[in-house]
Amino acid sequence: MTRWTLNLAVAASILVGAAGDASAEPVKIRAGWVVAPASLVPVLFAKQGLARHQGKSYVLEPVYFSASPAQITAMSVGELEIAALGFSSFPFAVQNAGLADLRIIADEIQDGGKDNFSTHYMVKKDSGIATVADLKGKVLATNGVGTGVHMAMRAMLQRSGLQDKRDYTVIEAPFPTMKAVLLDGKADLIVSTTPFVFDPELQAKSRVLFTQRDAMGTSELSFWTAREGFIGKNRAAMVDLLEDSLRAVRWYLDPANRTEAIDILARFLKQPPARFESWIFTRNDFYRNPDGLVNLDALQSNIDLMRRLGIINADLDARKHANLELVGEAAQRLK
Repeated sequence: MTRWTLNLAVAASILVGAAGDASAEPVKIRAGWVVAPASLVPVLFAKQGLARHQGKSYVLEPVYFSASPAQITAMSVGELEIAALGFSSFPFAVQNAGLADLRIIADEIQDGGKDNFSTHYMVKKDSGIATVADLKGKVLATNGVGTGVHMAMRAMLQRSGLQDKRDYTVIEAPFPTMKAVLLDGKADLIVSTTPFVFDPELQAKSRVLFTQRDAMGTSELSFWTAREGFIGKNRAAMVDLLEDSLRAVRWYLDPANRTEAIDILARFLKQPPARFESWIFTRNDFYRNPDGLVNLDALQSNIDLMRRLGIINADLDARKHANLELVGEAAQRLK
C-alpha cells in the first residue's frame, strides 16, 4: 500500500468513526423520584430551553417510586440509572443490597441546610408539654418507623433519657393526616413538613417542640446516586445531564422566575398556586445547593448517628462513595 492510499484509508476510517459518533443514540437515563416538589425530577425540564443536551447526548426519563427501597431494588436489577437516596437509605443500599459500587454524584435537598426549613416536631399549645422530657408516657406519630424523621425523633428523645417502647409509644401516620392525628388527640406529638406544616389551623393550635436540625444537625435528605460502571461508560452524557439539571435548579431558585415556577408545580401537582406561595424556593423550603454539592460532613454525621442508634451494624465512610467531580465540571460550564 502506497503512502497516498494509506492516508486515504486513515482519513476514511476517521470519517466513518465521526459519522458513527454523530449518529449514536442518546443515553437513556432513568432517574427515580418519590415526592415532588422536594424532588424536582418530574418537572426539572418543564421550562423550555433549560435542557440543552436533552435528546442529544442523553434522554432523561423520570420514574416515580413510592419509597426509596424500591429504587434500591431497581438499581440492583439494572432498571434505574439514577436513584434519589438519602442518609437513611444509602447505607442500606451499600451494606444490605450489596451496591458497593454506588456513587454519590449530586445533591437534591438538605433539611436545615443554610438556615433553611427543618422538619417540625409539634405538640398542641394546650398540651402542657414544655420539654422533650415531658414526652415520657406519651404517644408520638411518625410517617414511618425507620425513616429519617423517626431516627431524628429517637435521637432527640434518647438525649433526654427516653427509650422507645419503654418510655413512649410510636404510631405511624401519613404526613397529610398528621394535623388530624394531633388535633383529635390520637398522638401527643407529630412530625410535620412542607407543605402541611403551613396549614393555618395547625399553626394556630400547635407549636414546635423541636426540629430535625435540633436533633441531628443538617440532614442530607436526598441526593443522586449512580453505579460506578454506568458513570464510567457514560461520563460525558452524565456531565451534560448535570449541567442541564443545575441550570434548571438555578432557574427555579431565581426569585425573578418564582411565579412561573410555582405555576409549573401547581399544574403538575394539580394544586392551587396559593399552596406554594408562602414557602417554595424560599428559606421556608428545604435547602437546595445551586452547585449540586452534597454536604458530605453532614451526611457522614447522619450515618454515624444511624450507627450509634443501632440502625446499621457497621461503619460507612460516605466520602469513599462520593464522586462529585462530574457535578463540579458541570458547574464550571455555567460560570
